[in-house]
Amino acid sequence: MKLAVVGVGYVGLVAGACLAEGGNHVICIDKDEKRIDDLKKGIIPIYEPGLAELVKHNLAAGRLYFTTELSQGVEKSLIIFIAVGTPSAPDGSADISMVLEAADCIAELMDGYRIISTKSTVPVGTHNKISEIISSKTEHPFDYVSNPEFLKEGGAVDDFMKPQRIIIGTTNPAVMEIMKQLYAPFMRKKSRIIFMDPSSAELTKYAANCMLATRISFMNELSGLCEKVGADIELVRTGIGSDSRIGNEFLFPGVGFGGSCFPKDVRALIRTGDLEECSMGIVKAVQGANLRQQDQFAQKIIDYFKDVASKITLAVWGLAFKAKTNDIRESPAIRCIEKFLDAGIKIKAYDPEAMLPTQEYFGKRIETSQDSYNILDGANALVILTDWQEFRNPDFELIAKKLNRPVIFDGRNLYDPAYVKKQGIEYHCIGRAAAI
Repeated sequence: MKLAVVGVGYVGLVAGACLAEGGNHVICIDKDEKRIDDLKKGIIPIYEPGLAELVKHNLAAGRLYFTTELSQGVEKSLIIFIAVGTPSAPDGSADISMVLEAADCIAELMDGYRIISTKSTVPVGTHNKISEIISSKTEHPFDYVSNPEFLKEGGAVDDFMKPQRIIIGTTNPAVMEIMKQLYAPFMRKKSRIIFMDPSSAELTKYAANCMLATRISFMNELSGLCEKVGADIELVRTGIGSDSRIGNEFLFPGVGFGGSCFPKDVRALIRTGDLEECSMGIVKAVQGANLRQQDQFAQKIIDYFKDVASKITLAVWGLAFKAKTNDIRESPAIRCIEKFLDAGIKIKAYDPEAMLPTQEYFGKRIETSQDSYNILDGANALVILTDWQEFRNPDFELIAKKLNRPVIFDGRNLYDPAYVKKQGIEYHCIGRAAAI
């Protein structure tokens, strides 16, 4: 098929590259001239395992094309995906202005029937607004499809190529068949396409992310109770995760969730509920629990050093909101570091992929290094804030030797407390007794 993707950010680039890998001819459009120029050269603006290889392969095969000209995509494509950003507005709602602008521009360029599909995460009712805009701008027929993405950063390519489900929001049987054909290459073993109306499709995306955020926040709250009563959150996690009705996904306690989806979608669902006079009490509690978890972990470290905080240097491992990405948007690590700086603590930081965005964010307020062990020199403690694989089995002997005081604050529960203690290191983690 001939497709266009409007917006070459995280979602648009992954979707475009994967759809091209499925044999389609895909035109990706973005206003950012530098980004488009870089992509034409095979320079990828985000870190996502496997994405660079897909882009370069399909560029060379002639199935993937990048341009700043929207007209090229609209004129040559049957299906046009809108994958622009929907950031949080000041009131917490999703700002869909870029989505509506894209729909407006597409409508003005249409010269015949098109299927307009949103990949962007948009609140319930957006399909009506888009349809009204397009209808007011063109007499050409069109169909609207809500096709939300379910891509986790660090595993987005696999998620797209081997999807657990594809949500298609349309009531037109003919469009259902076209979308079935489009996604057939990714459904070789079993069809996992779920058809529903556009409103239900839009809400499904928010419901899924908020449900996962709820599981994380529940475990984080439970970890605090474990510390109070002397229980071990890892044993509790194993116990409840063995229940088939619950499972063990998203039950790992830690310093909190962040990124471009969960915090934004939690805020948006809360705002949608407020507008409909349907208070989302559980979702509001999730939002509060997540921020408290981050603040309490940072405060635990600040309190540990008490009145000498201004003389303390912390070495921080992990800046991205999760492993396998360079995304620091709403990262718990960034929030914690801000609190450390406010307390007068000096920071030396390292992340395998997120150094550049971190340096752009903090400037000279923190010290960074391309070597995880170099930042330990002269530091009073090591703080782990992201669960990168390379942090899981470090050289504890070297850590103890380099730190001024051998102590680790682990916000991701990466280690066995008893083992770390045997290495001569004081160990503080989440929901488990400190090993001193």
